[in-house]
Amino acid sequence: MADNQNAGSAMIESVGLSKFYGDFSAVRDVTFSVPRGQVCAFLGPNGAGKSTTMKMLTGYLAPSEGDARIAGFDVAANRLKASEVLGYLPENGPLYMEMTPQTFLRYAGQTRLMSPGDLTARLDYVADSCGLGEVWGKAIGKLSRGFRQRVGMAQALLHDPDVLILDEPTSGLDPNQVHGVRELIMHLGETKTVLLSTHILQEVHAVCSRVILVSEGRLVFDGSREELGEEGSAMEEKFRSLTTTVV
Repeated sequence: MADNQNAGSAMIESVGLSKFYGDFSAVRDVTFSVPRGQVCAFLGPNGAGKSTTMKMLTGYLAPSEGDARIAGFDVAANRLKASEVLGYLPENGPLYMEMTPQTFLRYAGQTRLMSPGDLTARLDYVADSCGLGEVWGKAIGKLSRGFRQRVGMAQALLHDPDVLILDEPTSGLDPNQVHGVRELIMHLGETKTVLLSTHILQEVHAVCSRVILVSEGRLVFDGSREELGEEGSAMEEKFRSLTTTVV
């Protein structure tokens, strides 16, 4: 595939991704693609390889085998170009505790070489979209886990990326905050590509149209939300049947 944004309709591509640690395979031969305008759930039990796969897709971890592409850009060969169109919220993302959300996000925008005008406009947008107004000038180290999570979400959205990879974006949020983030993700999914890792099956029903499920490092399901289950109990039963190892 040509190494440019017009290489195809797929915005996220995992092509035979594998990660080995000695004899242990954290991820093995995971292949899928996600087109523009789709919100896709990335599910699996703890230790299934979700975060490892996401780190390989974003370039934070080199794969042992396979390729990752974002908007047609090969992440290994052209990581800077890929990062320009990618917003990533990692699990327990790093934050500078002595900074305020305002100073941290301004710094993040400056490191991305955003123009002063664009940066000011986007700071206003993420402060409002992520509900950071009341803590905008407080030290991040003094914020609750939920507010820190929202700062991480704001960082992922700051440069208006075409692709979002979000690892447990509602972790630590209260029910009202969860609702707000879900509404935001649904809105973003109208024009952007979103890969969303979550443990909350209700969240899948609320915001996702497609589900990719991994277990023990392998892809075991890739289909519509309805195919996994029309309601919560049916989805839970299908999830268990696909991820429970028969001894």
